[in-house]
This record gives sequence, C-alpha cells and structure tokens, in this order.
Amino acid sequence: MQEKTDKAIKASWLSILGNALLAIAKFLTGIFGNSYALIADGIESTTDVFSSFLVLLGLKYSSKPPDENHPYGHGKAEPLITFAVVGFLVLSAILIAYESIQHIQTPHKVPEPYTLVVLGIIVIIKEIFYRKISKKSEETNSTSLKADAWHHRSDAITSLMAFIGISIALFMGKGYEAADDWAALFASGFILYNAYLILRPALAEVMDEHVYDDFIANIRKVTIKVPGVLETEKCNVRKTGMAYHVDLHIIVNSEISVRKGHDIAHQVKNELLAHYPEILDVLIHVEPN
Repeated sequence: MQEKTDKAIKASWLSILGNALLAIAKFLTGIFGNSYALIADGIESTTDVFSSFLVLLGLKYSSKPPDENHPYGHGKAEPLITFAVVGFLVLSAILIAYESIQHIQTPHKVPEPYTLVVLGIIVIIKEIFYRKISKKSEETNSTSLKADAWHHRSDAITSLMAFIGISIALFMGKGYEAADDWAALFASGFILYNAYLILRPALAEVMDEHVYDDFIANIRKVTIKVPGVLETEKCNVRKTGMAYHVDLHIIVNSEISVRKGHDIAHQVKNELLAHYPEILDVLIHVEPN
C-alpha cells in the first residue's frame, strides 16, 4: 500500500507543477494576445493548482494507518477531497461563464495568431498529463487522483475549444471577434459536465455503493479453494481510499469444531490478503452446512 501511496503523491506533485506553469503561460498569452478564452483557460488551471494541492493533502491523510479513533483507517478522506475538487471545478465553470458573457457583450480586438500555437501546445501537454495521471490513478486505485486526471482532460478540451474559437475569429474576420468568448462559454458547460462525472464515483464510495461485482467474483474463487470451505454466501466490499474492506460469509461442515472453523476462517483471510494487497482487512463469518 505504501508503494501505491508514494506513486499517487508523486503524480500529485507533477499535477501541481504542471498546472502552475501552464496557468502562467495561459494568462500571459491571453492578456498580450487579446484572448479571453485563454485567460479563462488560465483561471481553470489556477483552480487546478489548488485542487491538485488538496488531492495531495487528501492522499497523505487517507494513507494514515487505522488508529483508536479510526479503526477502519482514514481512507474516506479521499472521496471527501474529491468533493472539494468538484467544488473548484464548478466555481471555475461559473466564473468562466460569467466573464465570457460579459466579454461577448463588449467589443474587443481579434486575438493574435500566435495564441493558436500556444493553445495547440497546451492541448498536447494536457492530454499527456491526463493519460499519465489517469494511469497512476488506475495503478493506485485512487478516486481523488482520477478526479485530478479528469481535470487535465477537461483542461485539454477547454483549450481545444479556445483553439477553435480563436481560429474562427481569425479566419472569419470582422464580426467574429467574440468567437473565442463563445468557445469559453461552451467550455464552461463541459467543465460542469466533467464535474458530475468526477462526483459520481466519489459519492458511490462514500455511500458504500455496490459496484465491485468482478472483484467479489475473484474473492469467491480464491476463497472456495481453501480446504474446508464448502461454499461462500454474502460478500460485501467497501472502498476506503486506495484500500478495500471485505465482509465475507463462508460455509463449512457443521460437524467440525469451533477451533477448526476458526482456523479455516484465518486461512481464508490470509489467502485473500496474499492475493490482493489492496485489501486492508477481511471480516469472515462462519456458517455451518
């Protein structure tokens, strides 16, 4: 588990540094290149810096081991941090939409052509960031890191929208100066949609929603191979941070002793922990046949 935590933390630092540098580049290019779409993109990248920092704090806190006050560990802090990340996304989307509408109503210059070059580079960089952080989120099973990855993807798409809007403004000429502002407005709607996509799995984790059918099937396969286990009954899985808690009912011969049933249960637990390091604990109930 510590190896997963270290991977997730390194990925978060990468997000923080990347978002900070890109936010500066977007603001400078947007201001000097007469593009509010780029400035809006810079606003989102700035909120991304803060949200990535929150993800970092959440990962460090959620990886703390169980203690007397938190017997199930601190993993639930991770989806809670994801809620905060979603809040940043919603806030940035509202701000971008408001400012876009204001700029649409205000006459302004056509963006400079070099803004397209900057945006093209940004789209490529953010997509690379998305793929890298998304891979790390899958390797570590981190909800908040997955949310951070989607931040990069949404940023790449808003930058692409800005690229399209500025291209229209440049090539269509007079009367289309606000095309990049319309692009920023459209991007704000996409950001809100992404916020929902990020919120949904985090909410499922907090509510202990049943979404682990494949994992449960694998748990049953490992369990049934343990000598003395006749069958499995209930099996519930809940995620806490990057780890899982498993509640499992096994069926054994009713003629064996309590001690023997206890030993079988311990062997099942050891086998599951050996097969799946991401399982933090297994609670086994023994049922007689």
